[in-house]
This record gives sequence, structure tokens and C-alpha cells, in this order.
Amino acid sequence: NEQLLKMTEERMMDVEQKLRHVKRLLRDKVNQLKEQISKNTKADTVVKDLYVENAQLLKALEMTEQRQKTAERKNYLLEEKIANLNRIVKNLASPSFT
Repeated sequence: NEQLLKMTEERMMDVEQKLRHVKRLLRDKVNQLKEQISKNTKADTVVKDLYVENAQLLKALEMTEQRQKTAERKNYLLEEKIANLNRIVKNLASPSFT
């Protein structure tokens, strides 16, 4: 009977030791997961910031492209006016030489 009690105590001690080991492993895993959550939160914030910045850059690019198109149109009209003025000057100058 006493031997049975001793064996039971030894098993209980073994189980308690294994339980402490499992608790330590679980604590380590919880800490690891907390660190990962923190890193993920930071990464999520960075991604959101980059998304906002990207949207702003796209808007700026669209505005710049629109300004470029407007400038190209104005440049084309000015070139046409210059060509017309050159023709007028040429026509005005031609009769005076003849």
C-alpha cells in the first residue's frame, strides 16, 4: 500500500513537472505571439500610410499630367499663331520688294 502511494506521488510529481514545462512553453508562445501582433500592427500602420501616400502621389501625378496637356495645347496654339504671323509678315514684305 505504501509502495503504491509512493508510485502515485512520483507520478504526480512527474505530471506536475511536465505541467510546469508545458506552462513555460505556453508562456513563451504567448510572448512570441504578442511580439508578432505588435510587429503586424506596426506593419499594418505602415501599409495604411503608404496607401494614403500612394493615393496622394497618384492625385499629384494626374494634376501634373493635366497641366502638361494644357501646356502642350497652349504651345501648339502659340506655334500656329507664330506660323500665321510669319505668313502675314512674309505677305506684307513681299509686295514692298516688288
